[in-house]
Amino acid sequence: MHFLTFQNPSIIFINHIDKLSALPYIQKKLAGKSMKNKFLSLIFLISLILTGCNAAINLGGKVAGISHGKFFYQDGNIIGEYKYDIDLVWKASEKSIADLKATDIQKERKISTGVIKAVIQEEKTVIKVEYLDKNLTCVSVFVGSLGNKMVSRLIHNRINRYLAQI
Repeated sequence: MHFLTFQNPSIIFINHIDKLSALPYIQKKLAGKSMKNKFLSLIFLISLILTGCNAAINLGGKVAGISHGKFFYQDGNIIGEYKYDIDLVWKASEKSIADLKATDIQKERKISTGVIKAVIQEEKTVIKVEYLDKNLTCVSVFVGSLGNKMVSRLIHNRINRYLAQI
């Protein structure tokens, strides 16, 4: 059972939830709220349970969500964290775009960040790699003009595959 809670507003993302075991948690979260807030929270929770493993919400014009508990989705970017050094993740990102036959490739690498811009099947693609910790690197993928989630996830899957071979 996975929970992510935002303090303000009180929003709960639920991923792979066992309905019966979550009941005490939900009752605790709703305690002390007005009837209107309880009703709205209950409607929101039911809609999340019915949508399955994906959840998204619009917070002040910013769209954020979780996709299958592995990737975070924010404003068209699919963001994933890898438990590898930034150099290894950078090389895996380079191999991934080469594997997808990208054109017009532009690379900009600094000590703790890197950006790869390319065109994959006539869609602009931006891969941002960022150092978080010694063996923790964040990768953000944005494809197209609005953020093509399927192609972004494909790129993340390729990065995962190359990292697994190391």
